[in-house]
Amino acid sequence: MTQPARAMQPEANSKTDYVRTYYAHSANPATARPALAGDVTADVCVLGAGFSGISTALHLAEKGLKVVVLEAVRVGWGASGRNGGQIINGYSRDYDTILGRYGEATAKALLNMSFEGGDIIRERIAKYNIKCDHKAGAFFAAFTDSQMKFLERRREVWESAGNKDLEMLDKAKAREVSATGLYIGGLLDKRGGHIHPLNLTLGQAAALESLGGKIYEQSRVTRIEKGKRPVAYTEGGKVTADILVVCGNAYIGDAVPELPSKFMSVSSQIVTTEVLGAEITDGLMPKGYCLEDCNFLLDYYRITGDKRLLFGGGVIYSGAEPKDIQRRLVPHIERTFPSLKGKKIDFAWSCNFALTLTRMPHIGRLSDSVYFIHGDSGHGVTTCHLLGRLTAEAIKGQLSRYDVFASMRNYPFPGGRAFRVPLTALGAWYYGMREKLGI
Repeated sequence: MTQPARAMQPEANSKTDYVRTYYAHSANPATARPALAGDVTADVCVLGAGFSGISTALHLAEKGLKVVVLEAVRVGWGASGRNGGQIINGYSRDYDTILGRYGEATAKALLNMSFEGGDIIRERIAKYNIKCDHKAGAFFAAFTDSQMKFLERRREVWESAGNKDLEMLDKAKAREVSATGLYIGGLLDKRGGHIHPLNLTLGQAAALESLGGKIYEQSRVTRIEKGKRPVAYTEGGKVTADILVVCGNAYIGDAVPELPSKFMSVSSQIVTTEVLGAEITDGLMPKGYCLEDCNFLLDYYRITGDKRLLFGGGVIYSGAEPKDIQRRLVPHIERTFPSLKGKKIDFAWSCNFALTLTRMPHIGRLSDSVYFIHGDSGHGVTTCHLLGRLTAEAIKGQLSRYDVFASMRNYPFPGGRAFRVPLTALGAWYYGMREKLGI
């Protein structure tokens, strides 16, 4: 694959607008919102206009509350507008791990909620007529017999929770999903799917505003005061509210110093090819599903609405952006689809997400009036939407489902900021070597 004459790489120092990604290039028209100026009051103030923040705010606005959202740059500027766009059910830990760690009651409650995030997305798309290239179907691809056994167990568990839209595929059927010959089979989840994530975020933001919610962009929160009525300060003003919800995830910065030690920022890399056309893309992925493989350091890919291949992977545990994203991913693309050798890469960018030590999402309260949501650990597309609903329920006094997540203890990474990256990278290397050796 080759780079076009004018490289469309991300502008890593961009602080006022979207980085240059395929999603920003193909986003639906959206007027920039003003920055906060002066003093504002609200029932609820939400920090961050990504999936978590907008989901929480929209649920609350639908319940009749006055909501203000403060966004440091633009709506969907962070991971919510840059991710792989895959609606993947479940969490970053499988049911048996959750069962062993938290017990049967918690494990079953989490399982029963594990498909709700995708349901919320589909409900929002239908209710608010959001144009975001939604397509149903997600495929988990296996390289080995052990991975197939893992997926067979996943099907068994998910079917017990009511997901009947599952099918195990053999090697021949897997090639009808992806024309590569790499996989021996896999699991198809028709309740999964894929979307244009920035357009989904923008559509929900517009829905929030239609209900009276207010969004301020270019309004980075510099500090908060907890208090009985918490206050969020920006350079241009402040918002005083009954409730404050912190939803910055990997992009929270230092505004809320209690949170960064509880997660590690991890970057995933994504590229999109030039427009390939329907004839080529239908040959590569005839069913139009999205796909992720079962390796610890996984690859994921799908076809975009305008018939490009979007391909992601290349995780970096420091959260850093590599100097050459294409060099990390193009060999994986050409191994998967040799026929694409020589095709141009039009866009390449990084997407940071918050990884917790437990690999489970982390929600809770810093005080009676300050809530937080973070740490979806690579499953943010669905989980952020679920946690937004649960936080809105808790704010309105319905705590039972919220407390299932909030009761799961989370811990700082060992070694602090100096050592958590090399320790986690060492663990990733170990699991990667096990996969290469077929263990």
